[in-house]
Amino acid sequence: MSERPLNDDNGSTGPDDDRFEEIVDAETERDPDLAVIEAGSRTLRAQAVPPQGDVPARPEDPETDRALREVEAELAGRWGETKLDPSLVRIEALMDILGQPQRAYPAIHITGTNGKTSTARMIESLLGAFELRTGRYTSPHVQSVTERISLDGAPISAERFIETYRDIQPYVQMVDDREDYRLSFFEVLTAMAYAAFADAPVDVAVVEVGMGGTWDATNVVDGSVAVVTPISLDHTDRLGATPGDIAGEKAGIVKQDATVVLAQQPVDAAQVLLKRAVDVDATVAREGMEFGVVSREVAVGGQLLTLRGLGGEYPDLFLPLYGAHQAHNAAVALAAVEAFFGIGAQHARTLDIDTVRRAFAQVTSPGRLEVVRRSPTVVLDAAHNPAGARVTAEAVTEAFGFSRLVGVVGASADKDVRGLLEAFEPVFAEVVVTRNSTPRSMDPDELAAIAVEVFGAERVQVEPRLDDALEAAITLAEEEAEFSGAGVLVTGSVITVGEARLLLGRG
Repeated sequence: MSERPLNDDNGSTGPDDDRFEEIVDAETERDPDLAVIEAGSRTLRAQAVPPQGDVPARPEDPETDRALREVEAELAGRWGETKLDPSLVRIEALMDILGQPQRAYPAIHITGTNGKTSTARMIESLLGAFELRTGRYTSPHVQSVTERISLDGAPISAERFIETYRDIQPYVQMVDDREDYRLSFFEVLTAMAYAAFADAPVDVAVVEVGMGGTWDATNVVDGSVAVVTPISLDHTDRLGATPGDIAGEKAGIVKQDATVVLAQQPVDAAQVLLKRAVDVDATVAREGMEFGVVSREVAVGGQLLTLRGLGGEYPDLFLPLYGAHQAHNAAVALAAVEAFFGIGAQHARTLDIDTVRRAFAQVTSPGRLEVVRRSPTVVLDAAHNPAGARVTAEAVTEAFGFSRLVGVVGASADKDVRGLLEAFEPVFAEVVVTRNSTPRSMDPDELAAIAVEVFGAERVQVEPRLDDALEAAITLAEEEAEFSGAGVLVTGSVITVGEARLLLGRG
């Protein structure tokens, strides 16, 4: 354990160390028994980009659009992302045939329950700002499947997506023919991403797991840095009923001799993750101990941060995203990039502050407290579980200060819908329940029945069509002059947010 103060290159401690100690003191629910596990692990602590692409629209060229739709239809005919077989056999077979493209570059591998995509985008922006060519693989997509695979901070073109699919298609068929089950939608997309990154080629891949970790198709990559964002209850039928159980699955991305960057975690999850680090001799960096958020204040269009990294302090960072959770995501992303560059292990220095500032100022995260309309203000957020809803509710209150907030909620039937609605109940004056276009979406009447129990009948409106729900919510926000500061928050599912984004003219 490294208990001495963080030193600069001259060996002296700075005046801000007392502030950082407050981070440690503020850490909640730490179990003293964790010290037993931590004593066996190394903790990572320093001793003496081009702009992000937005969500792509459909191709303008009719032939390209037709070809993309054909690929989308073929992918959609496979097992969906929610139907899983806990095995890496098929994806490993495909990687073998393709020549192991995922080993052609180093990787930063990201798991967790909430914040993975935003953290991945921040990592990508930081790496790009330091003139590294990046590949980013994230899921699910907001509007277009091509969003999932990005090069140099922007989604690959429809043409390149089609070409990549057609290139690997014969090899996919070979694996399909010899295995008990065909490759799934997610497995094929993962192979496409790894192949596209090798073909580019990229200097580093930023890879977000689809679900879990150990058996996730992305886990054929060996991340030199593994990142675990906050773990909470989600996909409990597949991953486990407690944060500790879920952490056991997610810990599988932590590989031998890697560095693992941990966001603040529930105690049982932290125990599991730290034990995994001991077992594989991984180096550990923990939020609230080796790095963290020193200060943050709301600013126009986002927030102003001072972060403590593994190599020292980074003041005056403007992040154009809202909410305390995004500040913590930024701290995790910064520590991950420092670890990738060897800061805290081989080097006792900070990254160039101007480059870091430029990188964070360019971050975008579509569908994460994204403002898509004014008068009234309409905000989109992809919160889809209770933990995500709680941080969204807190963030929208802090950042916008609406006099009245109307919610539009379309959720998936397999989620903790009651918990999600309960998290939003204190901030929604009314809620309009609806559905998105997928079969997973909860029936609006079933959703309304739960919403009435949470909000009361007088605060619930049902609109089966999403376009009607948006119009109803905007009307409610506009209906009385005294509520000129009213707003609308569309939430409950990434798919709901993506469809609302299209309906409201974005992308």
